[in-house]
Amino acid sequence: MNAIIQRPSVDQLMQWLAEVSDPEIPVLSIVDLGLVRHIAWDGDTCAVTITPTYSGCPAMQEISAGIRQVLSSHGIEHLLIRTSLSPAWTTDWMSQKGRDALLGYGIAPPAEKAIDISGLTRKKTAAVVACPLCGSSHTRAISHFGSTSCKALYRCQTCGEPFDYFKPH
Repeated sequence: MNAIIQRPSVDQLMQWLAEVSDPEIPVLSIVDLGLVRHIAWDGDTCAVTITPTYSGCPAMQEISAGIRQVLSSHGIEHLLIRTSLSPAWTTDWMSQKGRDALLGYGIAPPAEKAIDISGLTRKKTAAVVACPLCGSSHTRAISHFGSTSCKALYRCQTCGEPFDYFKPH
């Protein structure tokens, strides 16, 4: 009699992938960041599709290695990691847990959706960015470029502290 091997469910795989941290912001998992776009079984191979935050993201090799390590540690022997550039990643894919983790880490999460409801245009109005340190909305942009390309540098005019803002895109 042949033993039937149970494959982990997609939900279980997502829980395991939540153990993989983003190399640039370690309080974010790749799941909460919204990088994991699809998981499927193709025979005995687990296929994971990920989307980088931008096409030239230098962290993708490290993220792929993290995926391989975590799934291997849970007994996944055959793994295929696919990278999908379309649709392009957007901060709209971040989970609320991820946004809360950013805030707790001292980085202001995106204050608005990156894409309007039609999905065709980006918003033109400037969002109010609250200080992740004191909560004040009395802040101003210092530079559109922060510690990484996905962040801008702001300063709180209430507590005086500079902070990163994770730009919507």
